[in-house]
Amino acid sequence: MKLNKRTLFLFVIGLLTSNISFSQGFDDVMSRGQVHGNFQMDMQYYQEDSLIGATNVPEDLLMNGFANINYTNGNFEAGFRYESYLNTMLGFPPNYKGNGIGYRYASFTNEEMKVTVGNYYEQFGNGLIFRSYEARGLGLDNAMDGIRINYKIAEGLNVKGIIGKQRFYFETGEGIVRGVDGELMVNDFFGGSLKESKTKLTIGGSFISKFQADQDSKYNLPENVGASAGRLTLRRGKVSFNGEYAKKINDPNSDNNFIYKEGQAFFAETVYSTKGFGITLSAKGVDNMSFRSDRTASETDLQINYLPALTRQHTYNLLATLYPYATQPNGEVAFQGELIKKFKKKTLLGGKYGTSILINYSTVFNIDSTALPASDTSEIGYESNLFAIGDEKYYEEINVEISKKFSKKIKATFTYSNLMFNQAVVQGKTPQDHPDIYANIGVVDVTYKINKKHAIRTEIQGLFTEQDKQDWGTVLIEYTYSPHWFIAVMDQYNYGNKKSNERIHYYFASAGYSKGTNRIQLGYGRQRAGIFCVGGVCRNVPAASGLTLSITSSF
Repeated sequence: MKLNKRTLFLFVIGLLTSNISFSQGFDDVMSRGQVHGNFQMDMQYYQEDSLIGATNVPEDLLMNGFANINYTNGNFEAGFRYESYLNTMLGFPPNYKGNGIGYRYASFTNEEMKVTVGNYYEQFGNGLIFRSYEARGLGLDNAMDGIRINYKIAEGLNVKGIIGKQRFYFETGEGIVRGVDGELMVNDFFGGSLKESKTKLTIGGSFISKFQADQDSKYNLPENVGASAGRLTLRRGKVSFNGEYAKKINDPNSDNNFIYKEGQAFFAETVYSTKGFGITLSAKGVDNMSFRSDRTASETDLQINYLPALTRQHTYNLLATLYPYATQPNGEVAFQGELIKKFKKKTLLGGKYGTSILINYSTVFNIDSTALPASDTSEIGYESNLFAIGDEKYYEEINVEISKKFSKKIKATFTYSNLMFNQAVVQGKTPQDHPDIYANIGVVDVTYKINKKHAIRTEIQGLFTEQDKQDWGTVLIEYTYSPHWFIAVMDQYNYGNKKSNERIHYYFASAGYSKGTNRIQLGYGRQRAGIFCVGGVCRNVPAASGLTLSITSSF
């Protein structure tokens, strides 16, 4: 929604004067309700750096900024988010440009019902057929714009319905999304002795439909595409199970090359947790499950559903930025297991202060499928078995992390990862020129607490591989002066590259100050071109060099 000053003024006035007469003053408004929100601004001054392929931008300076303003008064709530892109920072979708209200809503709640009009975020089950959410680091925001109703039919039985269009930068997408989700908490609904049972069962079901007119002269496209899902959650004591299966009717789109095959997906997870020990086992299958409100959309635009990656989400530089995995919606089968163990203090493995260890294993394959011959007229494209593993591996990692406190002043984390990465599939590169990557990564993260206010943290990282750009190293040193100041320097160096002219230092220095809810950070250095991912959803990041400034605040 493009910013109109008169519209914004009237909206704010209406927001602050809901349920009260216009004759009341501002102080009275504040006494009847609460206003809260947050602000963030990121900007970068760009410099040309031919060594890393960074180019200057015409504006020299680019900026992304937003502010959320929310008002609550009893059962009433309303708010808006003002956004400014002058112009959009490199690596974010360029269609974010200018100023506008990217999000605005109003809602009220009574005993059984909550009604929301305007924008809202929502998720059905695990998100296999519907998830509306924001990932600001990716520039992803598929907020719904319409109406949502949450209704409590009875104790333990809840239903919600949604209808609207998805956010498409400062506009909305062409398609209309409609859906309903129901959830039954069996123990609460039936009550009696069942309510006191140690075994808790919750079952749920969802249906989503999107409408988009068929204006294509080449294909006969379905205008209404529906998807349904069923799920259950079972808990007893220290063990829980969460499972969901979803199916989507034929949905020819640009992601699947306009084939008419139906889509399906499943997700299953079992967790056992007790004091000092936990284990999680999960599995996922996806077959032709790209689902958008516009069949021609691409990248992160207008996604209706969410297909998380069953891989560990890393934070260390080399693990997180060089070979992150992106979910393959056209077909994959994935498995993940994670074990966490905490050894008690004053034991052989725990030592004086205790030790914790995390072991994570994940692997992803293609699904077992057979392409149909060109003479086939069904236009289904291929036959597949969602529950059968194919013969091509997309990703595999075993990750071990040990955290230990050695003294009152020293604590450390040691991480090792053995990684296999299919760059041809995950990054869309040519197989003959980009073979699978096999890498070993090690990280040592040590914090030395000088005294109550002063601490130094050091990271030493190494990635070793014979493929791609070969070996990398990263060193980070961070000094903290609590509670307000920090300063850090980092260098990522491709020291093992067989091409000597590409052995480049990606240095970056930063300093920050925080007080209360205000935080200011200033940085200078280089940004390597690559891929940035959050939860299996990724965006390309170009090479950049220059000065960065970030300011955040909340109230």
